[in-house]
Amino acid sequence: MNSERIVIVGGGAAGFFAALARAESRSGAEIFILEKTSQFLSKVKISGGGRCNVTHADFDAREFSKRFPRGERALISAFGKFQASDTVAWFESRGVKLKIESDGRMFPTTDSSQTIIDCLLNAAQKAGIKLKTNCGVESVAKKSGGGFELTLSSGEILSCDKLLLAIGGCRTPAIGQLAVSLGHSLEPPVPSLFTFHIATPWLRALAGVSVEKVEVSVPGTKLRERGALLLTHWGLSGPAILRLSAWGARALHEKNYKFMLQINWLPHSTEEKLAAAFQAFRKSQPAKFIVNSPSAKLPARLWEQLVIASGVARDTRWAALSGAAQHKLIQQLLRAEFPVTGKSLNKDEFVTCGGVRLSEVNFKTMESRICPGLFFAGEVLDIDGITGGFNFQAAWTTGWIAGRAMAAN
Repeated sequence: MNSERIVIVGGGAAGFFAALARAESRSGAEIFILEKTSQFLSKVKISGGGRCNVTHADFDAREFSKRFPRGERALISAFGKFQASDTVAWFESRGVKLKIESDGRMFPTTDSSQTIIDCLLNAAQKAGIKLKTNCGVESVAKKSGGGFELTLSSGEILSCDKLLLAIGGCRTPAIGQLAVSLGHSLEPPVPSLFTFHIATPWLRALAGVSVEKVEVSVPGTKLRERGALLLTHWGLSGPAILRLSAWGARALHEKNYKFMLQINWLPHSTEEKLAAAFQAFRKSQPAKFIVNSPSAKLPARLWEQLVIASGVARDTRWAALSGAAQHKLIQQLLRAEFPVTGKSLNKDEFVTCGGVRLSEVNFKTMESRICPGLFFAGEVLDIDGITGGFNFQAAWTTGWIAGRAMAAN
């Protein structure tokens, strides 16, 4: 009897985890991973600044699923089967220890993504999985007797009994055409996790300055996030902006990435607290220039520019701060507004909102409800999380479930 042949299209995190889960659950299958580029696990390599943000230290499946603007409901049960703690255990059992950083992100203790890549490649080779790079799939067709026939970019025809698509985010509809050709529909792809372009000259002049915690929001919407903010030469980035972009992916796309952004530079303060603090400054250091007296929670250069942007002259001393000027300064600190003119370039986006419609997939097995024998894992699905290791966890989880399910039937 011939052994079962399984083909996994896509050599990223989800594809490798699916292949390994299948190989390690039951022997006797011929498993291929086909990667269209020259390198496996390229996203793993560059993630987290080359350190690989493997997952996030939130070990409650329901709470973890709340970090996904799209896919939360479907992922609750999936994370119940394989969650962040299982990922930690999986890698540690293979000699890779992970560490937790202050913000909950988890990285290999080596601080090198190559550690994760080597672990996955070694496990695949040990399991006898056949790895093929520079091997794209041009088309796929269902065979009348069951299974699939793939036409490769080389012109070769490859048949298989089960097929898993782990082709990554559908940045363009063309990427999802393999799924469409087998009867699936795609939610329109739009960018998620992107940075904002802001033309305000003084803001751009502060490129490299970071603020530990701000609150960013889009007036007229429910979009609001807190977190660290990074000023860049093109505008704004950092966790707060990336999270806002994830939750607002579709709404901001509809606005053509032109909207007003409001920033509360001191989210733990209030108008009353600031007014009292300024009154104290008037009494304790009346002759000191306001631009030289930054709030303890803001970088000095940023404070200086916020003071000037509020209309307070550079040579104004605390004793001379009028009530009207104080009001404008407080508004600048708590409700500064900046016109966003665009987003980061497509090549910089790591995550795409959109993909295979979730109602068409059984999340208990990751098998298609439309085409038996077809499975999905990772970002090809209409699933995306905020920054911080959540998207990799979705890849590990859906890959693991799909691989186990392929071994079970």
